[in-house]
Order: sequence, then structure tokens, then C-alpha cells
Amino acid sequence: MSSTGPLLSKTIEIMGEKYPTDNITNITPSIISKVPLRLHARPNHPLSTLRSLIESTYPDFAHLSSLSPIVTPFKNFDELSFPADHPGRAVTDSYYINKDLMLRTHTSTHEVDTFRDGKTKWLLTADVYRRDEIDASHYPVFHQVEGAKIFDANADGLKEVEEDNARLEALLAKENIVIEDVPNVSDTNPVQEGHDPKFSGAVARNLKLSLNTMLLKIFGQATRGIVDNKVGKEEPLRVRWIESYFPFTSPSFEVEVFYQGEWLEILGCGVVKRATLDTAGVQGKIGWAFGLGLERIAMVLYSIPDIRLFWSMDERFLSQFEQGRITTFKPYSKYPSCFKDVSFWLPQYASLHDNDFCDVVRDIAGDLVEDVKKIDQFVHPKTNRTSNCFRINYRSMDRSLSNEEVNDIQDQVVLRLKDQFQVEVR
Repeated sequence: MSSTGPLLSKTIEIMGEKYPTDNITNITPSIISKVPLRLHARPNHPLSTLRSLIESTYPDFAHLSSLSPIVTPFKNFDELSFPADHPGRAVTDSYYINKDLMLRTHTSTHEVDTFRDGKTKWLLTADVYRRDEIDASHYPVFHQVEGAKIFDANADGLKEVEEDNARLEALLAKENIVIEDVPNVSDTNPVQEGHDPKFSGAVARNLKLSLNTMLLKIFGQATRGIVDNKVGKEEPLRVRWIESYFPFTSPSFEVEVFYQGEWLEILGCGVVKRATLDTAGVQGKIGWAFGLGLERIAMVLYSIPDIRLFWSMDERFLSQFEQGRITTFKPYSKYPSCFKDVSFWLPQYASLHDNDFCDVVRDIAGDLVEDVKKIDQFVHPKTNRTSNCFRINYRSMDRSLSNEEVNDIQDQVVLRLKDQFQVEVR
């Protein structure tokens, strides 16, 4: 077995199916337990309401939300033109069942198959998985919405795009929205080889107008009624477009919204790479795609301070929400922290990625840990051995933790580190 995971059996079971393990298996029991939960489909949950708001902006799109998270690395990366050295492929960044199967790291992994199925406009909502640090805004499972629309790459298709652009521009002209824009295409955000610049620019414009409409739907309810005292009028929704880069779109953009006094990064998007459509067997088409994280937006809209709360089964959390309404979360308590440090020497010529340490903590302590920080690292000048020190902040969202309970969890963390990574605790 790889040192990235504690599983020692020859197979692991995920949602009733058994899969063989190998030397890169790093998926943990705590992650496997999250796979069936599908928060985005749970009635009255904030993520479900946000998903529904987005879907209501696109009533004529196909709405998909039940695709399996188990995919091949080829579908997760190669079909989307990810370079061979992309960091997301590493076992330190992604969860692998074995060398041939993994948990999807983004909803884009289904893009090619969805296009191949003949769908020309669709939204796909799903849980995605990435190995990550532990703090109030990061969690190894989160939820994304992917959206796409493609047009015939001919004169009729261009006419369709331009007519839709005129329709959307007329709608937005009536709304209280201020948009800081960038060119649809530019030397630094270029048209793809083989794409007509005029057509590509029109598609990028359609993308922007469509997403500006969606952002009004999401944030309009939250900002309505906020008055600028200087002018005595309701403040507009402010949206900012920024040139960006993604492996699977060009030109590409990021979008930010000004909310509660700061600019918030909301999503990434762009004109779909021809290679993606070619791989799907879709010829003579051009279109756009976007992807956004539901938790990032929901934490802001609902004033939810800790990403762990989305997974809470406490009625004091769940009872505050109802489907279709955005309401401000009211904290029911702030329980005390309990800090524990663990220091250890790594074996000679061995390494321990921070995400490896966080996965051990998650697997033992679950959501009883608020954050983990590396507070010290040094290399002994004589032995050349590396010493790490991590500080774990134990704090439940729902109850007070006893010293005995925390000490027991900490002991289990230390034991797992010694067994799995052969560290020498200091």
C-alpha cells in the first residue's frame, strides 16, 4: 500500500461495490462515508436551494444531478486537455481508489460524455472530492454546478447567438446592475485556432450575458433593498469580469461579485475547447461552459461561518432553512477550542505531505476538528532528518468536548501516524 492511505485490505467497498486497491490507493473511510450523502439533493438544505435558484435561471436546460463520482483519471483529466504534469493529478491532491479509478475532482469530468449524449444545453450538479487543508473554508468534499451551451458553428448558429445576445441585453438593461467588463477576446485571452473571431466573440458575449442574468437571480434577492445613502437609491449589483486561463476553455474568464463590502470570486468559465467537442464526437459546434462551487456562495449568502456546518445533522442548524428561501444563519453556540500539538521526526529520506496529515486527522476525528496548522518544520543539520509540528484545533460545532475525549482522539491520531508513516514522535 501507498503511504498516502491507511487501507490495508485488498479491496474497498463504496456504495455496495467492491474495488481492488493498489499502491496508490489513498481514499479513506471518512471520505467513503460521504459519497452517498448528496447534500445538493437534500430538501431544505442551503445547497439544494442554491442549486434550484441556478436551475431556475435555465428552465430549458437539461438538469443532471445523479452521475456517479467514480471516474477514470482519463476522464477526469485527459479528456479535458489537462497537461500531464498538472498538480491535480498527484495523489497528494486527489483521491484514488486505485490507479484506474478515482473520485472526480470537478464536474467537468462529465462534460465530454454529456456532449456525446447529444445534449446541447445542460446544468450538472454533483459532489466533488479533493485532498485539502483543514480550516473553516476548506473541506475534502464540496459541490459544484457545471453549465454549458453549444451552437451550430454556421451562419444560422451565429444568428441564433446574436439574437439571444440582443434579448439578454434588453433584459439586463432593465435591471439594477453595474458590470465591469473585459474584451470578449484579446491577445492575452485568444480565440482558439480554427474558431472564427467574430463567432467566438459572440459566444463569449452570450456567456457573459447569461451568467450576469444568473448572478442577478442568486444575489438580487440578497442585495435588494440595500440603499446607497450618498445618492438615496438602491445599490446596484456590481459584477466584475477578469481574463483568466483554464485548460479546457479559451477565451477564459473569472467572475467576481461585490457583496458586503468586498469582491468575491464566484466562478470560472469560457469558450469550450474544440478538443473537448472533438473527443465527444461533436462536429461543427461552438459553445461555452462554466463551473462554480456551491459552498463558497452559500457561506456568503447564508452567513454560514464554517464549511463543516453543511454536513451537520443538528436540528439547530437544519431547522433554520427551508427550500427556496435564503435566510441568515443564526449561530446557536460557540463551543470552546482545545489545541493539541503533535511533533515528530520523519523516517530518513521520507516525506509527509500536509494533506496526508490532514487526512489522518479527518479519518480519526471527523468534523470535530476546526483547523490544522503546521507551526514548525526543520531539518536536523547532522542527521538530515525532518521534523514537523502540527497544531490541531479540536472544536465541535454542536457540543462541548471533554478533555478525555480529545486526549483519546489525539492518541489515535499519533498511533495512526506511527503505524502509517513510521514517524518518531518527539
